[in-house]
Amino acid sequence: MKRNSNLLAMSIIGVLFFIFGFVTWLNGSLIPFLKLICDLSEFEALFVSFAFYIAYTVMAFPMAYVLERTGYKNGMALGLGVMVIGSLLFIPAALSAAFWVFLIALFTLGTGLTILQTASNPYVVLIGPIESAAMRISIMGLINKAAGVFVPLAFTALILSDISNAAMQNLSDSQIDTLAQRLIVPYIIMAAVLSFLVLLVKFSSLPELEFEKQNADEKKSIFAFPRLILGALALFFYVGIEVIAGDTIGLYAQNLGLLNATAMTSYTMAFMVLGYLIGVAFIPKFLSQERALLGSAFFGILFLLGVAFGSRDSHLLSEILWGWSGIATLPDTLAFVALLGLANALVWPTIWPLALEGLGRYTAKGSALLIMAIAGGALLPLMFGKIAQLSGDMQMSYLFGIVSYIFILIYALAWHKKTTWR
Repeated sequence: MKRNSNLLAMSIIGVLFFIFGFVTWLNGSLIPFLKLICDLSEFEALFVSFAFYIAYTVMAFPMAYVLERTGYKNGMALGLGVMVIGSLLFIPAALSAAFWVFLIALFTLGTGLTILQTASNPYVVLIGPIESAAMRISIMGLINKAAGVFVPLAFTALILSDISNAAMQNLSDSQIDTLAQRLIVPYIIMAAVLSFLVLLVKFSSLPELEFEKQNADEKKSIFAFPRLILGALALFFYVGIEVIAGDTIGLYAQNLGLLNATAMTSYTMAFMVLGYLIGVAFIPKFLSQERALLGSAFFGILFLLGVAFGSRDSHLLSEILWGWSGIATLPDTLAFVALLGLANALVWPTIWPLALEGLGRYTAKGSALLIMAIAGGALLPLMFGKIAQLSGDMQMSYLFGIVSYIFILIYALAWHKKTTWR
């Protein structure tokens, strides 16, 4: 691809990554919100994440075949169109305040994002040198997580600004119905924006990806690429812990009796933005993709220990991190949940180029397999929720996430080097 084509692709994909972040990290605010208006347990509320992320597993391979027939550009326009339908489904969901309708809407949004993610991530990896792919994905991650910082704050301001924490706990049925219906206008606006983006992508001069010159070593199946299969396994556990860090921080804050629990995801996203800035600045000039992945696993384990054994009464950590800025401080244990965002930031950008290297004509199916790994975001938070429910101790339940970082650590140390199964 020529330089101008690359810049065009990066600009359009950047807009799409903002949409990914906007839609995805809205879940962190929806979970405590729907827990209230639908009268859910913490475990039941995490079905928000399940319905959204399980779409990636169910739809990834079918969408890979769609991309092979439509091309990447038309496939992205189709994905945006599906997301328009998902956004509009929030209207009957809000009118009925029925949790199952919300879950259908979330699954539909996840289906549209599956097509977009399957098409857009290979663009970012393949429009430049493979060794700097993590840097380019980090730029996209900055855009994605900037949306993640903004969305919970906007949701809280638009939906809950005139309702006190005490009032939230004592709503009548009619007040709950009214509160649920506040979702209608934001999702109509989202549908309108997505419709505009359908036209933008459809009629842009976005170039198609070409794989003919890449060598896939004449292998007959994507399952003949160990670094891809093991990369998908590592991503499964990574997405699980990323969603746990981003989507349960609000529930944990609610558990601790803190105000504005629906805005807490912004803290985790802010640290992810910091992590992506590190990736943009240091990869590949000062930090290899492999070492960045290794550091992510190490700090992830360290921060999880901080969550489990940190104090609920001390605010020392958040005073050190941002107390000077005037931002409200958090209990140390909750601040460590937010810091998981920093540990998680560079995992996705580093695993993708390592896993896709050398796939050639198998890139679409390889990308679909990696997208299927997003199922970790559906399953692992539910497991976390069940552990927290059974143990009655949400704080110690975060130790469950260490399993995820162990798999990431092994991929960083050895699995990414495997070219055969022998």
